[in-house]
Amino acid sequence: MKSSSGDSLQLLCHRCGALLTRGEGSFYIVRIEAFADPTPPDIDADESITDFAGEWERLLDQMRDLSEQELMDQVYRRMTIQLCAQCYKSWIDDPAGR
Repeated sequence: MKSSSGDSLQLLCHRCGALLTRGEGSFYIVRIEAFADPTPPDIDADESITDFAGEWERLLDQMRDLSEQELMDQVYRRMTIQLCAQCYKSWIDDPAGR
């Protein structure tokens, strides 16, 4: 069944699975963006790498069995979720889940 907005997809709360109704103002859209620490590593001049080819091979070996998605998720990830009002309140009060 189509909603009055013309969108036929039902929305569910990503946390509890409750049905969300568009246009009622009863849910929240949450956009999350996570990215790896962009700070370059500290390199001690006494410990500098002299075998660059060997170091590249070592790094490639670490990544060889990971999928493209797994590699990208280690660097950057963006997602959008919908939360009902009750789940939003719980989440916004404690987003880290402590």
